[in-house]
Amino acid sequence: MSVEDSRRQTKVERVIDRYELDGLGDRLEAEWVGDGTERTSLRDLATEFNIAVLRAALLDVGESTISSDVESTYQTLTDDDVPRSDEIRKRRELERAGVDVEDVLSDFVTHQAIHTYLTNVREAELTQDEGDRVERKKETIQRLASRTQVVTDSTLDELARAELLSERNYEVFVNVRVLCEDCGADYTVDELITQGGCDCEQ
Repeated sequence: MSVEDSRRQTKVERVIDRYELDGLGDRLEAEWVGDGTERTSLRDLATEFNIAVLRAALLDVGESTISSDVESTYQTLTDDDVPRSDEIRKRRELERAGVDVEDVLSDFVTHQAIHTYLTNVREAELTQDEGDRVERKKETIQRLASRTQVVTDSTLDELARAELLSERNYEVFVNVRVLCEDCGADYTVDELITQGGCDCEQ
């Protein structure tokens, strides 16, 4: 058995197979990599993927798959700003048509799942410029954190020598973290930037 055969499929792969979304993987990769200037974000790609899943589910029961109709339905089912009554009404409408709404929603993916699929399965890479830009930004934050640590350590020593601070063995830690106000998830800056943002559903 080959490594590829024995590797456990990612959720994106499983959903593509389940809904027979042939060619979607190629399109996602092309849109993510772009031409160095025009690229589609991982979050937008996740939305595009989920709409394709919903369209396939609607097509399977003979419902309208006009783009505007599918996108409107997707928004009603997933947008937190949509009134709950509208969401319930849409769910019932779809269920009467034969769509298993909970099943379809469980097949929706996050932008992190798209990132894993593109980088680990398809081995896609951003252009050098884009990759370098991300690394440069991470290095800038790391340098600032290191500088803050050095300055703080020096300041404590200075205050201790001036007898304005009790003289002890102090160790300074600078840990820059980011809190997502939408879901409460806590990340290091490196984690957040590497995975392309918070993985909560918006």
